[in-house]
Amino acid sequence: MELPRKRKDWLKIVAVVVAIVVAYQLIKRALPDVDAQDLLEDVSGSLGSWTYLIVGILAFLETGAFVGLVAPGETVVVLAGAVAGQGATSVVLTIGIVWLCAFLGDTCSFFLGERLGRDWVMRHGPRLRITPERFKQVEDYFASHGGKTILIGRFIGLVRALAPFVAGSSRMPYRQLAPYSVLGTGMWATLFTLLGYFASKNIDAVLANSEHALLAFAAIVAAIVGGIVAYRWLKVEANRKRLASGMEERPVLRNLLALGRRLRPQARFLLARLTPGGLGLEFTTALAALAVGSYVAIGYALVVDGSPGPTTGDTTAADFVSNLRADWLTSIAKVLTALGSWEAVTFATAVTAVWLAARRAWAELVVLVLGTIAILWGTDLIKEAVARPRPPDGLVDTEGFSYPSGHASHAVIYTWIAITIAIKVRPGMSRGTALVVAGVLLTAAIGLSRVYLGVHWMSDVSGGWALGAAIFALLSAVAVIVVHLRQNGRNVR
Repeated sequence: MELPRKRKDWLKIVAVVVAIVVAYQLIKRALPDVDAQDLLEDVSGSLGSWTYLIVGILAFLETGAFVGLVAPGETVVVLAGAVAGQGATSVVLTIGIVWLCAFLGDTCSFFLGERLGRDWVMRHGPRLRITPERFKQVEDYFASHGGKTILIGRFIGLVRALAPFVAGSSRMPYRQLAPYSVLGTGMWATLFTLLGYFASKNIDAVLANSEHALLAFAAIVAAIVGGIVAYRWLKVEANRKRLASGMEERPVLRNLLALGRRLRPQARFLLARLTPGGLGLEFTTALAALAVGSYVAIGYALVVDGSPGPTTGDTTAADFVSNLRADWLTSIAKVLTALGSWEAVTFATAVTAVWLAARRAWAELVVLVLGTIAILWGTDLIKEAVARPRPPDGLVDTEGFSYPSGHASHAVIYTWIAITIAIKVRPGMSRGTALVVAGVLLTAAIGLSRVYLGVHWMSDVSGGWALGAAIFALLSAVAVIVVHLRQNGRNVR
């Protein structure tokens, strides 16, 4: 993706920015009596829990079906965050849904690219507003930056919509794409959801200061463009030497240059954390998942420990499922919830452990077994510590405390089994994505069945999912370290 080279191209960009500012001012003066805060409250009340479904579908379709070429997904995500800011939905659950659906969209687009290839885009692309020129832009960017395009490109509209497809058509291994996609979609979901969430608290003040926001936006764009130009210039060794020589001649810049040289090891360390292999991106991804999962699990535990009643999101979810109840759906929910029992997940773990042992996948086997034990034991331990009462009038008999949902935390084991088989053990196996998606959907369905049956609040389920994810993320990080140290030991010998 190249910067404009001709003056007329820059003039076009300036003209667009000026047109946006002028249009905003005209609309602002034409609608002086609109109360943005009241309007947002009306929208929040109308959407309610449907926000989860809408934002999830659009987050998936943006890359999964190239919808991002037509409508930027940030708009819907910011709106979903604003609805959560009004108390109609849970901001934590919104981030989780956007994150998961955006990742699944990347995965779907990747395998579409792998199956259909570049020729299909050249034949049918114009119908989806994918011209050869636009597609080549993304291809060139991908060829220059590889997997980083998935991470950075998540924040660039054209690149976000096409990069996973290009990765698939270029035969990039899925195991290389997945960590970048997890990080990129997580950062994207969190940033724009929280942007809408905090802005919704006082939308009038945000709009009143919009002129300052436009100036700040312009400064950010200028900094980004300047950074890109500087990066390209500094890639040339002769330019770096010339710059260093010039800085040595000036006392102030000489000190800055010395500081930069002292910080070079730290900069290289950070870069290595975002590079696949060793203690690189895989380890960073595990730590990121551990941080998010721990934050959600501990955060909800602190909230419900001090106030064990339902949260606003819990009440909304309970009202939503009460309108869906039917005899046939209740029967399905009871089957799904049985799959989340400790007996069911223990059996699934035992079968998978035997399969892993037969293939001598010892690291994966240890992580799976220890993760299952930690989830089964840790969930009960937290239940006793928090001692949250269950919701009244459940559709099935239960015992014990409510937070976190044991079935939800147990269900994460199915997702981990699917990931282990599809990515870690058999990275080239066909239909691996379908297996991972099935594992994720089963995990989600088991957790949601507890809310449907009225035996857990939505916060219980969210906390259970987060606990299971955090445990497997921790063990995965430890496994990466152990494997790395063993490989280094072999290299030394």
